Amino acid sequence: METRKKNNSEFIPVFQTSFLRPKYWGNWLALGALAGMACLPASVRDPLLGGLGKMAGKLAKGARRRARINLFYCMPECSEAEREAIIDRMFATAPQAIAMMAELGMRDPQRILQHVDWHGREIIDQMRAEEQNVILLVPHGWGIDIPAMLLAAEGQKMAAMFHHQSDPLMDYVWNRARRRFGGRLHARNDGIKPFISSMRQGYWGYYLPDEDHGAEQSEFVDFFATYKATLPAIGRLMKVCRARVVPLFPVYNSDTHRLEIYIHPPMDDLLEADNNTQARRMNEEVEAFVRPHPEQYTWILKLLKTRKVGDIEPYKRKDIYPR
Repeated sequence: METRKKNNSEFIPVFQTSFLRPKYWGNWLALGALAGMACLPASVRDPLLGGLGKMAGKLAKGARRRARINLFYCMPECSEAEREAIIDRMFATAPQAIAMMAELGMRDPQRILQHVDWHGREIIDQMRAEEQNVILLVPHGWGIDIPAMLLAAEGQKMAAMFHHQSDPLMDYVWNRARRRFGGRLHARNDGIKPFISSMRQGYWGYYLPDEDHGAEQSEFVDFFATYKATLPAIGRLMKVCRARVVPLFPVYNSDTHRLEIYIHPPMDDLLEADNNTQARRMNEEVEAFVRPHPEQYTWILKLLKTRKVGDIEPYKRKDIYPR
């Protein structure tokens, strides 16, 4: 059953009575536990969630294997022990950042802003004052949705593309939280035209540069110590939407219990760059954000799935981290 309202311009999640069936009761308990955690002071919940996250990371064999393989390819300069430590910290960071998003989904955003530090905020403030069109280039961090929600709460119109989650109830709840302060969500299976339409109407775009879209339209360019199939669409979006691209990355600091949002200068050099240069420049921005904070990145994704002809997909290799 569809969990959205049909709309020509955006995805609108809709509650289904089927969510009340017994098959979803476990999900409701989990959501209630998350809501309860989100209501606790961060100084109390972060140690608890960090411990639970690390424990879950030990049990999530498939996700941990993907993270190990990604780091094996991307950061071979790190020892095995160092990469394992990064993975443990990643699994600890994930629920901590998600709890902050849950808190933002339930409480006054001013409460959350007291625990947020912007680095480079003047860059987007000036663009906003000048009413420029902006595409925020945001790598997959665990707190990825929070900056967009905060900007929407300030009145900035936001538009983002997203993938549906496999669980309909979780998909509904997650997207309701994302839309709490307004903005538009565009499902990837609806194509990119609705996203472009929103940008042309003055919405700021939220673009994820590190997804694997296959080999057909991608460029194989360096990504950390390996290479990655990277879609060089950002230059075309800049031209079509008359927008400037600004890299942004959220970092959840469990020591200070604060979210640090880093903003880099606009990538105006992309406008006339060829596809290969565009793709590499986007990966450079990902690397610049992630290297100082590797635990913030979602290493559990199949980032390196698409390979050059003759290369084996890393996740299908049997000689490293066998199942």
